[in-house]
Amino acid sequence: MTELSDREAELVSAHEQERPARQLGGPLRLGVWIVGGLLSVYSLVVVFRPVEALEHRLTFLAVALPLVFLCYRSGWSSFLPRLFRRGAAASPPPETTAEDDPPASVQRAEGTRRSERPSVADWLLAAASLAVLVYPLLDIDGFRDRGSGAALTDLDIVAGLALTVLLLEAVRRTVGWSLTIICVIFLIYAYYGAYLPIDWTIGHRGFDLGQIVSQLYTGTEGFFGVPMQVAASYIILFTIYGAVLDYSGASKFFIDLSFAAFRKSRAAPGRTVTTAGFLLGTVSGSGVATTVSLGSVAWPVLRRAGYPKEPAGGILAAGGIGAILSPPTLGAAAFIIAEYLRVSYLEVLLYATIPTLLYYLGIFLAIEIDSRRFSTHAVQVDAPKAGKLLLRFGYHFSSLILIIVLMALDRSAFQSVVIATAIAFALSFLDPQHRMGPKRVGQALAKGTLEVLPVTAVCAAAGIIVGVITQTGLGLNLSAIIVDFAAGNLVLTTLMSGIAVMLLGLAVPVTASFIIAAVIIGPALTTLGVTQAEAYMFVFYYAVLSEVSPPTALSAVAAAAITGGNTYKTMMMTWRYTLPAFLVPFAFVLTPNGQALLGQGPIGTVLLMTAVSAVAVAALALATGGMSGWPERVLAAIAAVLLLFLEPVPIVAGLAVLAVAVAVHLVRSRRRDPA
Repeated sequence: MTELSDREAELVSAHEQERPARQLGGPLRLGVWIVGGLLSVYSLVVVFRPVEALEHRLTFLAVALPLVFLCYRSGWSSFLPRLFRRGAAASPPPETTAEDDPPASVQRAEGTRRSERPSVADWLLAAASLAVLVYPLLDIDGFRDRGSGAALTDLDIVAGLALTVLLLEAVRRTVGWSLTIICVIFLIYAYYGAYLPIDWTIGHRGFDLGQIVSQLYTGTEGFFGVPMQVAASYIILFTIYGAVLDYSGASKFFIDLSFAAFRKSRAAPGRTVTTAGFLLGTVSGSGVATTVSLGSVAWPVLRRAGYPKEPAGGILAAGGIGAILSPPTLGAAAFIIAEYLRVSYLEVLLYATIPTLLYYLGIFLAIEIDSRRFSTHAVQVDAPKAGKLLLRFGYHFSSLILIIVLMALDRSAFQSVVIATAIAFALSFLDPQHRMGPKRVGQALAKGTLEVLPVTAVCAAAGIIVGVITQTGLGLNLSAIIVDFAAGNLVLTTLMSGIAVMLLGLAVPVTASFIIAAVIIGPALTTLGVTQAEAYMFVFYYAVLSEVSPPTALSAVAAAAITGGNTYKTMMMTWRYTLPAFLVPFAFVLTPNGQALLGQGPIGTVLLMTAVSAVAVAALALATGGMSGWPERVLAAIAAVLLLFLEPVPIVAGLAVLAVAVAVHLVRSRRRDPA
C-alpha cells in the first residue's frame, strides 16, 4: 500500500485483527530491516535453488520468529493493570502509555513517534526462538529420523515444548488471545482426550508429551506443515512483490486511474472507490488496510458527491474486502487451497474469477441504485485523463499480467511472481519519482518480510490445530457430528457450515479460520458429495466475509471511523453491498451446475450459468434497494434464490417471478406518480 499517515495507521491498528508493531529506532531498526531484507533475499533465491521442505521451513521460521518478539510488543504492561482495575468503577482512567498507543507498523514509521525498545524479556524470547529452531538444523537428518520412528531425546522434547510456548506467545502478540486460547484447547484435548467419556465421538486414546512433540515439531504435520509452507513460499513472495509494486508507484497510479476512469456520471464516485479497491488488492492482502488507505482519499470525494456517511462507509468496506477476494493476488488462504488440493495457484485463480465478477457486479448495481436514491452527482477531481495515465504509467499492469501468463505457460507460481517482481523493479526506472535505487530496494525487501510476520506466526501456530486434528482423528469425528446433526441434509449442513465459519472468523484472522474450518468442515461437505474444490472455496469465501459480518465487521468498523457514520448502520450497508458474495457460494455447493461458477465444465454451461447468476445478482440488488415497495422486493428476493439453483425449472420459475416483480414495481410507480 501507499505510505499511511499516523491517523490512517492508527485506524488500521485499531480495527485490523493483526496487532500493530513497535516503532523501532536507531541501530536496532536498521538491524531489523537488514535481517528482514536478507530473509526476503533468501526466499527469492530458494525459488531457483530449492531446499528440502523441512529444512527450508525451519530456516525461515528461525529468522521470522525472533523478529516477531523484537517487532511486536508484549502488551502485558497494559493488560495486567486493566485486569486488576476491573470492578474499580470509581478509579480514574489510566494514563496513556506507549503500550496503549496504536502506532504505525515498523516499516511505515518515519520517526513521527518516539521509538520503542524491546525489553530484556523480548531479547530472551528471541534468543530462545533462534536456539530451538537452529538446534534441529545442526543435524537435520538425525532430527528427521528421530521424528519418523526413532525415540526422541529429552532435548528434542524440551525444545519442542519450548517452541510450542514461544509460538503461542508470538500469536498472542500478533493477533490476540482468541487463536492462542484455541491452540491451548487443542493441546489439552490431545493430552487428556483419553479421559473423555468412552461413548463420546471425539474421545481418543490420549497422547503423551513425547508423542505430541513428535507430531508437531519433528516433521511436516505440525508447526512445519502446509500452512507454514504457504507462509514461507507463496505469501512471502507475494508480499515482496506487493512492496516492490508499492515503492515503484503502482498504488498511486491505481488510485489516480480509478478517479480518472469515472468522471461524469452521478454513480462515478462509488464506482471509482470500488475499482480502486480492486486494483489496490494487488498490493495489499488486507481488507482493513485497503479500506483505510482508500478511505483517506475517497471519503472526501464521496461526501462531495452527496453520499451519506453510512452508505459511503459501506462502499469503502465492500471495496476494501475485495482486496482479499479478487485475482490475481488473493488472500493467504487461497495459497493454502492450492496446497491442500495439490493444484496450481492458477487453477485457484480460475475458481475465483466468476465469483469475483459477480461480487463486483453486485456492488456496481447497488451503487447505481443508491446514486439515484441519494441523488448523488458527479464530482470534478483534479486528476489526469485516463488515456494519458495509461500511456504514461500503464506499464504497472504488465507485471500483473505477466504472473498469469507465466503460470499459464506452466511456470510455477513461485517463479512467476519472482520474475514479475524483477519486471516491476526494472520498470520503476521509467518513473524518476519512484525509481528503485538501492535504498528503495532495501526498504521493499524489508517490508516484504515485516508484513509477513503476523501471518507466519498464525500459520505456524495453526500447525498445532492441524497436527492435533490429524493425530487424534478429530476432523473426521467432528465432520461426522455435523453431518449427523443435520440428518445428512446437504442444505442444512451447508447452512450450519457457513454460520460456523463466520462465527470462527469473528474470533481469529481469515487465514486461521480457513485452516481450522477446512480440516473440520471441509470433510463434512465432501462426505455429502461436494467436491473438495467446492468445499474449500465455500469455506474460503465465508472466512473472508467474516470481515464484513456483524457484529464485528472489522472493515466496516474502520470505514465508519473514517466517515464518522453510525457503526451498526455502516455494517448493514456493507452487508447489503456484499450480499451476492454470501449467497453465490451456496450455489456452487448445493447445485449440480454450481461447479460452472468455479469455471468447471463445458464452456457453454459455464457461460450460461454465469449469465443466470448475473441475473440473480441483479434481482438481489433490486430486492435490497432497487424497488420501493415490499411486495416487489419479496418477489425479487424469491426470484434470486430460484435462479441460484441453476437448474432449468427453477431458472424459468425465477425469471417469471422476476418479471412479475418488475411489472408490480412499474404499476405501483405509475400509481404513485401518474404524470
